[in-house]
Parts: sequence; structure tokens; C-alpha cells
Amino acid sequence: MRFPLYVLLLLTATHFSAAQNRNSVWCFGDSALIDFGDTSNVIIGSCGLDTRGSCVSISNETGDLLFYANTRAGFGTFTTVVFNITGNLMQNGDLIMGEGWYNELVILPNPADDSTYYLFSLGVAGIYGLYYSIIDMRLNNGLGSVMSKNNLLQSFPMVDCLNAVKHGNGRDWWIIFRQDPQFNPSDEFLTYLITPNGISNYTSQNIGGYIYSNNGDIVFSPSGNKFLSMNPAGLVEILNFDRCSGIITLDNHIEDNVLTPPSHNLWHGAFSSDESKLYITASDTITYLYQYDLNAPNISASKDAGGGLKLAPDNNIYLALGYYNGMQFPYPYPDSVFNMYNMNLSIINSPDSLGTACDFQPYSFYLGGKRTYLGLPNNPDYELGSLVGSSCDSLTSISEKPFVSDPELLIYYASDWQTAFINANKLKGTKYLLEVFDLHGKSIFRESGKISPPYFTKNLNCSGFAKGMYVVNLITDKEKLSKKFVVQ
Repeated sequence: MRFPLYVLLLLTATHFSAAQNRNSVWCFGDSALIDFGDTSNVIIGSCGLDTRGSCVSISNETGDLLFYANTRAGFGTFTTVVFNITGNLMQNGDLIMGEGWYNELVILPNPADDSTYYLFSLGVAGIYGLYYSIIDMRLNNGLGSVMSKNNLLQSFPMVDCLNAVKHGNGRDWWIIFRQDPQFNPSDEFLTYLITPNGISNYTSQNIGGYIYSNNGDIVFSPSGNKFLSMNPAGLVEILNFDRCSGIITLDNHIEDNVLTPPSHNLWHGAFSSDESKLYITASDTITYLYQYDLNAPNISASKDAGGGLKLAPDNNIYLALGYYNGMQFPYPYPDSVFNMYNMNLSIINSPDSLGTACDFQPYSFYLGGKRTYLGLPNNPDYELGSLVGSSCDSLTSISEKPFVSDPELLIYYASDWQTAFINANKLKGTKYLLEVFDLHGKSIFRESGKISPPYFTKNLNCSGFAKGMYVVNLITDKEKLSKKFVVQ
């Protein structure tokens, strides 16, 4: 069984057994929306997106959409935009890192505050690094506001494979990413731990096969105890992930890299809901789905060709298909291009079953006149619970230091944009004075006003600044912070 499809994307998978609240609503493609809040009555709607690649969305605990975001191909760097529930740009929701790849974004709830959220984003090929922004849903009459953005965690080149999984305590989060090996093949995985005390515990682990480029995919299994690592060159591996410690070990090396043409051009992967099957797509102008039996004595030998795939709240796997019309990955679609390929998702109705029994149905899910590109939301499993029976399955078993908060001032200067992103966290004051001085003590910029603590953010246009070092003072009625940055 082998079903050629026109440039499809295999979507990352998470497991749902019922209506899944924070995972309920998908926003993707050209204004497409699916609401899985009631899996017996899936609702088709519309959203404010128009994106070929990275997109994310999150709902509240009752399944109502809160906000969503996407990157925009062809717009350069800092292309991420955040939309509120009305489909309009969220307050201060533009100029966020992102370059129009496919797995650049992840939204995570803040374990310290159920009204604030982290938006992590990658710089893959233009301006490098791992960044985070903070969104507060209490602001702007409940529509939310980006209160801090483009805070730099790492500045090296990234692989387009950002993902996250819940800690074994069911509250905190692990975020996992990889450094672009560029000219040095790498087997390194990198993680941060997000707790009520903030972002901490940056670790590096070397395990598994080597990667050779900035393309890849990391997909967690429904239990969160394993993940798939793969890249276009052909590497396919299953790795174990300890949700308590973050330790990674190799479970199964399935396929090797192919370093001479023609390459396998592997695109994306997904686990079935019972974790017994693995689906991989290989894509060029025609894409094929391959199924692996993870219970087989020889998993690689169990490879079977099929159609194409994201596991949804109804336990079906959905696929987004790109329409190929002579240009690879055409974006945006011309207004006249509406057809069966870009107006429908495809479905695997029984992904736990072997071979043709998986019941692949191409172009069978109509999007109500909306269109799909090469991406569905890169959402982690927000409803994954604690790791029952482990040493960390209860918050009461965790001995944490008291949450003591000191104000901090963070500044990142983006030379391509001639902009300094100024952020402050954990503030107590409500009035501010922002001053910028050169090293001779001359005042270059001065602004005052009111803020909504604990955050402050400012995109400072530095196009008129001479090259050199500058000092930023942020003074509130409660604190004074100072930091330097360099205009290059």
C-alpha cells in the first residue's frame, strides 16, 4: 500500500482520550480552525493566521481559545505575531523572533502564574538563538498583552525542532532543542526546565546518531516517556526521556543517515495513540507515509509504505497537505487557488492498526472553505499528567526553595533591525523613567509613564545611534535597574 500525495506534512502527535481543554483548538494555514472540544461534534471555524509553517495555539482549562501565534515565511527575522481571541494582533504582539520554518514556536503555561504564558521561539538561519516572550492574559480587558519579548537564552544557531513535555510532577515543563551542527556533525540534545522559579537547569547531553543540518523533528510519544528524533538525511531514532530528571537514553536506532544523493528527505513523524506504531513522511514533490511497527523484533524491517499525517483529540491522525503547482511549497497561495489538496486535511482513522487497516482517507476532512499549508500547531500535550509511581509524581514530594523574586533588566540588540529589545521582569513599581546614555554621560533617549508590574517592555529604535556602548537605566517608584548594550 502506497499513496503518493502532493507535498504533505506529517504532523506531530499527542494523545487525547477525551475533550482536551488546552489542546482543544487548532489554528493553522490560511485562516483554518478546528475545535475538538466535543470530539463527537468537531467544529470548523476561522482564525487570523496566514502561515506556511510554524503555528501554535492554546485554550483555557475549559477549552476556550485564548490566543495563537505564527511565523511568516519570506518576511525575514522577528516575523512571529500573536493573535488574541478576536483574530486581531495582540497588544505588543509583533516583532517576535521567528523566521517562517516549521517547528520554531512553543507556548507553555507559567507554573508560577496561571494567567501568564511563555512563548518560546527559535532563530534558525538569520539571527540565531533561543528566545522567550511573556504573555499576560489579565491585561487589555482579558485579550492579553505581550509584556516581555525576545529575551535571549542562547545565541547559537538552532535546528528547527523545538518541542516540550511536562515534568513528571504534572506541573513543570521540559523544553528540548538542538544546536545547528553547521560544519560539525552533532549528537547533542539541550534542555531547560521551567518551574515556578523561572527558566533554569540548562543541560547538554550527547546521545544517539549525528545530525548534519538545521532541519529536524522532535516528537514526544503520548506518554511523554519517549521521543522520536529524525532529520531529512534519513536518521530515525527513538529515545527514552526521564520526565523526572530530564535524562535521555537511546531506545532504538531505526534508520541511518544517507549522506549521498538521493537522500531520504524525511519530513515529519508521529506516534499512534497506543505508541505501537510510528509514522514517518518522506517528501519532495510527492510525499509518502511509512508505518513502522514498534513492537516488531526488527523495527526497520517492519517499514511499510502508506499515505500521509497529527494525532487529534478524537484519536485520529490528521494531515496537512500543501498544494504543489510547479513551485515547491508555494506561499502564499494566489487568491484563485482553492482545490481539494489545500481545502482538506487527510485522516488516518485507525492509526494503532497495521498496514491498510490503519484506514487512511486522503483529502476527506473539509476545512469549510479555508486552506491548509505545510503545518499544524506545534502544541505539546498540555493535559499530560504526573508520572504515577515515580519519585516525582507528587508536588508534595518536591522540596523547592521559596520563590524569591529580584527585579531583572534584560536587553537584546538586533543589529539587522537596529532595535534594542528592553525587558524587565519582577518589578514592583507602577511608574517608570527609562533613560539611555552614551559612555560620555550624554542623554540619548528619555521616556516616562505608567507600567503594569511585574513587566516592562520597550522596542527601542536605535537607527540614529552611533556605534558603541550605551547604558540603560530603568527607574520606577520601587527600584532602579541598569544595564549596558552595544550598537554594532
